[in-house]
Amino acid sequence: MTDRKPNRSRLSKGPMDTSRNDAADSNSNELPNRTGESNQIYGLVPVVEALRAKNKKLEQITLVEGARHERLRELLDLAKRARVPVHRAPKFAFDRALPGVNHQGVIARTAAAAYRDAEELLDELSAQVGTAEPPLVLGLDAVEDPRNLGAILRTAECAGVNGVFIPERRAVGLTATVAKTAAGALEYIAVARVTNLVQLIEQLKQRNIWVIGAAADGTSDYTQWDWTVPSALFLGGEGSGLHRLVRERCDALVRIPLFGQIESLNVSVAAGVILYEALRQRTADNLKR
Repeated sequence: MTDRKPNRSRLSKGPMDTSRNDAADSNSNELPNRTGESNQIYGLVPVVEALRAKNKKLEQITLVEGARHERLRELLDLAKRARVPVHRAPKFAFDRALPGVNHQGVIARTAAAAYRDAEELLDELSAQVGTAEPPLVLGLDAVEDPRNLGAILRTAECAGVNGVFIPERRAVGLTATVAKTAAGALEYIAVARVTNLVQLIEQLKQRNIWVIGAAADGTSDYTQWDWTVPSALFLGGEGSGLHRLVRERCDALVRIPLFGQIESLNVSVAAGVILYEALRQRTADNLKR
């Protein structure tokens, strides 16, 4: 195989992300779920107790806008320590989505599977660098469709991906729909949430893992990257693609050639195309040894 590795020292460096890194509130005009779903907890006391007990992994918490109950201080403090995102929604959104439910302006959604600790997963990936099985990592930038995430995780597990990182905010988490679409993959693949993808990229680089972004205007085809080296593939969300700061911090940007009239592939399809090229190269490399 020809040497496809870029010279990292010659790559330009973009500005660091200045987004917040805590579990402070963010605004949302819609609730994430509807009534009748088993992965929801309603009411202030039940949600506080779930945070205290730590026996359920909460995906996110939504509070009604304008709520100033004294007990919310404890909830917000516990959520921050547990790194559970907290969103706000107007009362009409609660009433529309949760008719007849005594929700007290508080709803939490539980995750369909446990997340891995990001630092522990990074250390495990670092330990694979320099071995006969270099790490293959997947980073997802604001994938919002649960069916897309589920399909990606299923493909990633089948392709031998060692770890997946997703943002805590503005992205879908491990919901029941994701678990159903993943068809069992959540039992085997490691998924971690991070507050800042740009910082994650720097952490991957510090561990000698190359970071490759997929973009329509990439400078080379995805087959030209040497996927036999420790690699982290970053894919953008539906419609928007990779955010600017994420693009700027990647070591390289690769593209999938398109010959039709449509300008892009579905993100789950793109994941399958690139990950299986990585698997093909690694399988061929192992046969040569």
